Amino acid sequence: MLTTDYKDGSPNWVDLGTPDLDGAAGFYTGLFGWDYRPGGEEAGGYAMFRLDGKIAAGGMAVAPEEVRTAWTLYFQTSDADATAAAVVKAGGTVAVEPRDVMGLGRMAIFADPAGVTFSVWQPGRIEGLGVVTDVGSLCWTELYTHDVPAAAAFYGSVFGWEIGEMPFEGGSYTVVRAAGTPEEAAFGGLVPIGVDPVEDAERPYWTPYFEVDDCDVTAAGAEESGGKVRLSPVSMEGVGRFAKLADPYGARFAVIASAPAPGA
Repeated sequence: MLTTDYKDGSPNWVDLGTPDLDGAAGFYTGLFGWDYRPGGEEAGGYAMFRLDGKIAAGGMAVAPEEVRTAWTLYFQTSDADATAAAVVKAGGTVAVEPRDVMGLGRMAIFADPAGVTFSVWQPGRIEGLGVVTDVGSLCWTELYTHDVPAAAAFYGSVFGWEIGEMPFEGGSYTVVRAAGTPEEAAFGGLVPIGVDPVEDAERPYWTPYFEVDDCDVTAAGAEESGGKVRLSPVSMEGVGRFAKLADPYGARFAVIASAPAPGA
């Protein structure tokens, strides 16, 4: 599971690029109970979404003809420049070279060999998100890909991820975790496009999952607020009840009401 005790290779930030930041803020504050803090000129308009005073996500306005409306996941690195070199060596590309961000940290944007965008954050004064796994915050990640072994090899080379398999009736689910962490520290899954009807026509991409109290209520609320239910709520034993959604501007994300931990 995700934790704010970040390790190299683990997700430590997530942000939204959208053509209408104020409009998107209205959607997500209503959905997750976030507090929207617009960014000033010195921050390039970069906004923060807070949950109980802790940073839950970031957001920025983007030109739709230049950047796809989407959520972007960031993974921790202790050396963004070294990670950029590893990305290129493994067959990926550097979209934005490593750069300092107002002394808060250092970031870069990449694409894997399949063209999937992801980013890294090298902590400075900001280590990463202030809250994860709580209701209203990031709790899981998934990569939808045409080639799970190739994706596992790429990200394993770049971040040193440990790859595991979680069996379920009819197959298995590939899970990933930071190097040197136990199995319960898994923070994401790699899902083959072609086994999920919702994703069959989609190009590969990363998606964030946000924890919610009630998946059905959240999905209905998203639709009522102008969003789209891409996959209606479905339950999975031992995992929880989840749904795949899109906001009014097309950014895809998922929500889950996680099953209680054994013994809880």
